[in-house]
Amino acid sequence: MVLAKRSAATQGTLRSWLLEGLQTDRRQIEHGPHVKHPWWQVMCLTGVDYFSTLGYQPGIAALAAGLLSPLATLFLVALTLLGALPVYRRVAVESPYGQGSIAMLEKLAPQWWGKLFVLVLLGFAATDFVITMTLSAADATAHILENPFVRGFLVGQRVPVTLVLLAMLGGVFLMGFTEAIGIATLLVFVYLGLNAVVVAAAILHVLEAPQVVVDWRHALSGGYSNPLAMIGLSLIVMPKLALGLSGFETGVAVMPVIKGDIQERIKGARRLLTTAALIMSVFLIFSSFVTTVLIPPREFREGGKASGRALAYLAHHYLGNWFGTAYDVSTIAILWFAGASAMAGLINLVPRYLPRYGMAPEWTGAVRPLVLVFSAIGFGITIIFRADVNAQGGAYATGVLVLILSAAVAVTLAATKKGRHRLAAGYAVIAAVLAYTLVANVIERPDGVKIASFFIGSIILTSLISRTTRSTELRVTQVHLDSLAEQFVNEVACGEIHVIANEPDKRDQAEYNEKLRETWLTHRLRPAEPALFVEVTVPDASEFETELHVKGEERYGHKILKIESSAVPNALAALLLHLRDRTGSVPHIYFHWTEGNPVAAWLRYLVFGGGDVPALTREVLRQAEPDRSRRPHVHVG
Repeated sequence: MVLAKRSAATQGTLRSWLLEGLQTDRRQIEHGPHVKHPWWQVMCLTGVDYFSTLGYQPGIAALAAGLLSPLATLFLVALTLLGALPVYRRVAVESPYGQGSIAMLEKLAPQWWGKLFVLVLLGFAATDFVITMTLSAADATAHILENPFVRGFLVGQRVPVTLVLLAMLGGVFLMGFTEAIGIATLLVFVYLGLNAVVVAAAILHVLEAPQVVVDWRHALSGGYSNPLAMIGLSLIVMPKLALGLSGFETGVAVMPVIKGDIQERIKGARRLLTTAALIMSVFLIFSSFVTTVLIPPREFREGGKASGRALAYLAHHYLGNWFGTAYDVSTIAILWFAGASAMAGLINLVPRYLPRYGMAPEWTGAVRPLVLVFSAIGFGITIIFRADVNAQGGAYATGVLVLILSAAVAVTLAATKKGRHRLAAGYAVIAAVLAYTLVANVIERPDGVKIASFFIGSIILTSLISRTTRSTELRVTQVHLDSLAEQFVNEVACGEIHVIANEPDKRDQAEYNEKLRETWLTHRLRPAEPALFVEVTVPDASEFETELHVKGEERYGHKILKIESSAVPNALAALLLHLRDRTGSVPHIYFHWTEGNPVAAWLRYLVFGGGDVPALTREVLRQAEPDRSRRPHVHVG
């Protein structure tokens, strides 16, 4: 039987519009949106983040590695193709419903520790996705302000322009998910096509003037003693280029949007990840090379014409201002919409965890309220950091690297558990490299951890507040009775139903006889009236919504209904409502008062699922059934 919860009221134009498509069924959330799309279109949605890093990645590489930029980029590409890609191809197999590596790691830590661990990882995911939106919008603003046709017109308006771009991004998602994918597909094809033209033109110029390569090689040999020194320094600076690893976690987070059954979804996600990684790797290798040999180093520095826009500099320089402006427009558009993949990741990831834990309101199952919340957070981040790309880069890289490292650890443990030790060893090597990259990045830019800590603290605090305020909800989705329990219910269905709540201890004959005698004396229940004992045990109090599986058992002539649940009062309330709906008779349940401080009892309920069971059972029933004539009767003595 499915217990019907009172759905959120949707009266009124604004409220119904905001809550349109509200999903409270966990299976529906796992299945994803009703409208599915081919894998290559979903790749474009995640690719607006991944591919858009071409707008600033070559400049970051040049600043970090100087003349070694092409070599450092090669190491980044190696880490992408030999590290992140195989890890996330495995994550796609292990987590086809879009939970990503977080779901894989959730199983390793039991009960509340597991929930806390997930909240921390969600904090890093929020850091990654939110900073993706704000950083990309800020970089789009930089491209707008640097364009020769608008330079001076918007001088000093960096923050307002960035806020407008974020508001436009939120507006697209308020219209709908399908519209977002359509825009992303168009932007990715145009942007990659223009980048191919710019890179090809730059390569042709290098071929026509090979002296630039000779000069670069002379500068390398003059600046570094031997190839080993170049390799060592490239490995040291490579973590600063970690922004180029973005997009993988989003790629698995949006798996439910891919068309097809589970196996087709997995195949599509693996194609998505592989295709995006190969395209990006080719562009990164060639773009880092041509920008290093063709652009004077001084232009990469802050205030230089290639600062944060190296390929745009080449587009203007070699193809003219009109083509350069077209390239700027495409870059601005994809950087603006790069936050779309992050927004898609958030609105697919959050409903899979926080509502299931009771750590978010049910309205988080709807897309539009989440879009408004994340847009508001993006506004705040932009104002705090004054739309400065460099100030947000540390937090972005930290979030990306933590998620990729967690994925590497998850697939390593999964392979070990399945006895595939060679595969596990390979994943362990990848995890070690990613751990080095993360540690080096944190040492270099500790502000990233500080920002991530703010997100983690905010998520944990709001989650605990939500869990507390929602603790007396019904929290049971379905009730299933086994054959013996069905028989017990059918035997008492013809008259009044009397249920005695028993906290199981020794479960011997004396325990049940004493409990029955206590009920006769305290509640004046006649011995001739049949009664069912009900016993609830709590294996994991950290779960929020559960299904009840009621098992019948007969001991010493007494009929007992046994239940496992995350909270005793909620399970009892759900059972009583099920018995009422099943038999048409409003049942009675009998308790004795709980001893102890009521505040301590409330805390025991929140943490361990027990507490002042009689009072809490009555409160859950009161909220679940407003009609007092249909509400099961609670007797306490």
